[in-house]
Amino acid sequence: MPTPKEILKHYWKFNDFRSLQENIVTSVLNNKDTIALLPTGGGKTICFQVPAMVKDGICIVVSPLVALMKEQMQKLTEKNIRALAITGGLSKADLDATLDNAIYGNYKFLYLSPERLQQELVIERIKRMDVSMIAIDEAHCISQWGNNFRPAYRNCKILKELFPTCPLIALTATATKQVLEDIQENLSIQNATLFKSSFARPNVAYMTLKEENPNFKLVQILRKNTGTSIIYVRNRRATQEVSTFLEKENFKATYFHGGLTANEKVVRLNQWLSNEIQVMVATNAFGMGIDKPDVRTVIHLSYPDCIESYFQEAGRAGRDGKKSFAILFKNKAEEYKAINQYIDVLPNVDIIKFIYRKLTNYFQIPFGEGSGETCSFNFNEFCNSYKLSQSVTYLALQMLDRFSIISLSENFFEKHLIHIHTSQATFENYVAKYSYVKQPMDVILRTYGGVFNYETNINPSLIATKCGTKETTIIELLNQLQKNDIITYNSTKADTEITFLTPREDNQTINTIAKQIVQQNTHIKKQVLSLISFINNDSVCKSQQLLAYFGETDTEECKICSVCIADKLKLSEPTYEKVKQDIIHILNQAPATSQKLYSTLQFTEKHILNTLKKMMEDEIININTKNEFDLL
Repeated sequence: MPTPKEILKHYWKFNDFRSLQENIVTSVLNNKDTIALLPTGGGKTICFQVPAMVKDGICIVVSPLVALMKEQMQKLTEKNIRALAITGGLSKADLDATLDNAIYGNYKFLYLSPERLQQELVIERIKRMDVSMIAIDEAHCISQWGNNFRPAYRNCKILKELFPTCPLIALTATATKQVLEDIQENLSIQNATLFKSSFARPNVAYMTLKEENPNFKLVQILRKNTGTSIIYVRNRRATQEVSTFLEKENFKATYFHGGLTANEKVVRLNQWLSNEIQVMVATNAFGMGIDKPDVRTVIHLSYPDCIESYFQEAGRAGRDGKKSFAILFKNKAEEYKAINQYIDVLPNVDIIKFIYRKLTNYFQIPFGEGSGETCSFNFNEFCNSYKLSQSVTYLALQMLDRFSIISLSENFFEKHLIHIHTSQATFENYVAKYSYVKQPMDVILRTYGGVFNYETNINPSLIATKCGTKETTIIELLNQLQKNDIITYNSTKADTEITFLTPREDNQTINTIAKQIVQQNTHIKKQVLSLISFINNDSVCKSQQLLAYFGETDTEECKICSVCIADKLKLSEPTYEKVKQDIIHILNQAPATSQKLYSTLQFTEKHILNTLKKMMEDEIININTKNEFDLL
């Protein structure tokens, strides 16, 4: 049997493990339940993949995101390691085949989401597998006190119940003491060995900069630091606006959010990964599962929802160990927006009762019934029907999901159902009369069987590709055929699927979770206010603040964050004469705007501004008609 180091060398091409990796691997190989708390970029995957390669059998990996599964699967495949994944959209036949392969196919890894552990078919087949170990990735999702709490993670306990002698490893990059206790309790691994690496990132400079209008400073930073960057913004519209602004400033930039098509996401991600694009402007949907070591700057133009989220997103900078920057622009407007977005919209018990009643009425669930019923759900239509706030309603649904009143699946889908209800002769005569119909309908008939017999779900995008035209053109054609009574065409959209997990009891249903709702809202408020406090605290080293939040109190100043640098500058305040002479030197060459002076001189904006004011008072300079400073 090969040793862990031999496995590491053969497949990962590393001679030695990093930091605590070897101790963690040894713990798992000794069949001990293990918790690995390593910072973002700390090499968590190696901690379960290496021992899985040493042990006989298959490792079951629970992962929260398809992107994480695909990224890890791709890397394993590149190493000629056999791995499977049960992702969304699998047909029953494909699911059956995947589970059979996991049992009989000599595979080393099976990736699945926690929701799959609710399926009887999956559990029954897992019982027949030769399971070597269990890995729970992003384990903080199991805790209601962690960020990204995902109720389905509580299902992970069943794996330990099915295989009590198999070692279980829980891995996370963001966990407070309370979250760690929750992980142990909910996975029934109270005696697990804990390995906790310091969260310190000595190469990352955490900067919180006060900027009322950050665009100019953003351009400055990106021109000075020409490496790969991620810019996090609040919503999808902002990703496009900021990306367009940067393109006008001659940066190679693009944007990324959950509303892009799968193909658009792949193209843009590959452009960024290959450094064709310098700047990726994104919502917080971007980054998890993406291992790019040379990100030089991570910039937040809006506030995250908690310190855990900020630390995880900022931690995507400098994974290669080189000097990098995590920059957050702060101002009162953004602070108010954060409070409005994360606190003011929190639904109280009465609001959740009201929305739950509307939800059951919307689907006509009778009193005392509904348990186990699954419904396709158009969120916008629901909110419009009852004139509900989208943000409050969404949070209320999340809360109902969190406490197992409903199960909320946010998998957008769009169905296009067609049925050719005319006779074959009538249809052929119509196609002969209107020749532009022939190619698309030929493609549909070749691609889908049964369209003359029953409603068939087709993919207009695929049809358009085969016809060499646009998807909108195909949809227009289908609508025209419907109007001409040749086909029946129904297009339905649903952005959410809801399963009711308990019978409808209206107020009584919510009363059972009322105390937890209050506790959860209090916890969320505390998280948001802790983040705002961190952002506004300019007296304690930023790195020390972050480490203290995660329980590391005996730490040294980082010397590179915005607070530490400001302290250095205070010790070496430039004199008025020094700043004045440097400004005069520039203005002797040509008049200059304040922004030009800020970007050229090495002093702080405050020092330059104060010097400019005094120079104007002393009648050394004035402002010309182009709004430039000029020597008198």
